[in-house]
Amino acid sequence: MRSPSYSVMPARALRAVVVLALTAGVATAVPAAHAETTGPTGTPARTAAAALAAKPFMGWSSWSMQSSKYPGLNPDGDYSYLTEANVLKQTDALAAKLKNFGYEYVNIDAGWWRDKTWKPGFDRYARQQADPVRFPSGMKAVADHIHAKGLKAGIYLPAGLEKEAYGGGKVPVLGADGCTTADIVYGDLRTTNGWDSSYKLDFSRPCAQKYIDSQAQLIAGWGYDFLKLDGVGPGSGKSGDQYDNVADVAAWHRAIAATGRPVHLEVSWSLDIGHAADWKKYSNGWRIDTDVECYCNTLVSWENSVDDRWDDAPAWTRHAGPGGWNDLDSLDVGNGDMDGLTKAERQSYTTLWAIAKSPLYTGDDLTRLDSYGLSLLTNREVIAVNQGDTPPARPVTPSDAQQVWAAKNPDGTYTVALFNLADAPAAVTASWASLGFTGKAAVRDLWNHENLGNHDNKVTQALPAHGSRLFTVTPRGGALTWTGYEAESAANTLAGNASVADCSACSDGHKVGNLYLGGKLTFNKVVVDKAGTYQVKVAYISGDARSADVLANGGGATRHTFPSTGDWGTTGTVSVPVTLKAGTNTITIDSGSGYAPDIDRIDVPKSS
Repeated sequence: MRSPSYSVMPARALRAVVVLALTAGVATAVPAAHAETTGPTGTPARTAAAALAAKPFMGWSSWSMQSSKYPGLNPDGDYSYLTEANVLKQTDALAAKLKNFGYEYVNIDAGWWRDKTWKPGFDRYARQQADPVRFPSGMKAVADHIHAKGLKAGIYLPAGLEKEAYGGGKVPVLGADGCTTADIVYGDLRTTNGWDSSYKLDFSRPCAQKYIDSQAQLIAGWGYDFLKLDGVGPGSGKSGDQYDNVADVAAWHRAIAATGRPVHLEVSWSLDIGHAADWKKYSNGWRIDTDVECYCNTLVSWENSVDDRWDDAPAWTRHAGPGGWNDLDSLDVGNGDMDGLTKAERQSYTTLWAIAKSPLYTGDDLTRLDSYGLSLLTNREVIAVNQGDTPPARPVTPSDAQQVWAAKNPDGTYTVALFNLADAPAAVTASWASLGFTGKAAVRDLWNHENLGNHDNKVTQALPAHGSRLFTVTPRGGALTWTGYEAESAANTLAGNASVADCSACSDGHKVGNLYLGGKLTFNKVVVDKAGTYQVKVAYISGDARSADVLANGGGATRHTFPSTGDWGTTGTVSVPVTLKAGTNTITIDSGSGYAPDIDRIDVPKSS
């Protein structure tokens, strides 16, 4: 990404660059003609009955077009797209084209308080104030227009006290007698957030909470329904106490509650999963990855970071649910060539966002959606997967090039997605055994609104490069029965550094770990009645994605990548096809020259 006034930076540098301190000195006041009301709550608070984030939010965000080099998007320089006129134009298009499908948020991203040279504006209390050229009517008027369309308004702020707002430590804090900016930060002016553009707030000093309270009062008074707090750590490319913003998020949680206005708090970006409990406690959603935008001549590209989400989402799956969701970033699938993706990639992108229960907010130009993009964004069956009471899906097969993701729904059906992430066409098979049942199942194609009839034991589809299918599968057969084999059993053989360890999350209180650089675990007495290919369920623990060779009876090995379970205290399962002979078999999990996950157990179906 390119800084607004500096030389080229790496293409995947952070969105964060846009809030770098490009000017030094005291806070800049907005001219009086553009000053805005600072009432405590603005429009009356909504009733508490409408719970925030009961389902993933849907809408539009300004950042993808702001950040792109696509011809015509930013004619007045980098990030110049963000203007009141453009926001209102997208608001009107959202209301006309997407509102009836559930899209409701219009989210204004970074830069609304900065001019086109990125010089910031602040009020006399060190709070961000709209740039009078970008937003001549002010932020309240914009929110009012959004609300008049029956939509919700979102706004953006970075974590911490922006350096330019410090004003030599002499700027007063609204509603806090005697407090100035010197009283809300650390004395050594340590920096914070993902790009060090702010001074770190010291919440051991009461004035710091008062400052956040004043910011919350401002945006609530303008009538905003959503706040994206960006650059939050741990995560966002930084670690250590200086970049730990959990206290900031907690302070915003308190400040928003005190306004009496329900405001959805979304924290960003690429957050540390080790603090998932904090993000869940204090916010309504959290970004799990870097920016999806490519900072190039399109909005995104497959290789830049769209394809990363298949690797990164599984670790977070268990943390998503009503009240807080895993945010995969903007869904830019509606503008064809401007998106920078093939049709197959656009469908796969949308499919993953839907099944992962990510918020569905597009960064496309809604005034020029192509027919295919509009069909992706408005498919009611796919939207229902994302917005209904179905749980988020996760891989049921290893994270190889051909993947199956699934979730069991409350009504007994399954949401099943097939992905071919390879660069060439390939067939992908979802075996009913990997879902836990056998026999027939009815299959409905959600993208094409088509019933595909009953399928015996599996469904197979030929997919293009980066292609996908999305199904609802309704079992007509019976539940599988399994034979379990514990990894720590004395009947097994350990080789290399492999060793038994305690494991409170594991099925029998133990696991086999230290499977690295040749470490092996062999299950020696795996018995089946007849020869065939069995979907062997492997229960494992892995704080990151790790690979292992799986082989039967000393034969040819297949290397599989096991998705992260999120940490080293959580188990996960995937199903691996293993060809077994009738009678007694061995199944070996071999780390090879790398590092394998820790193994809890395997479960072998009693029928192939």
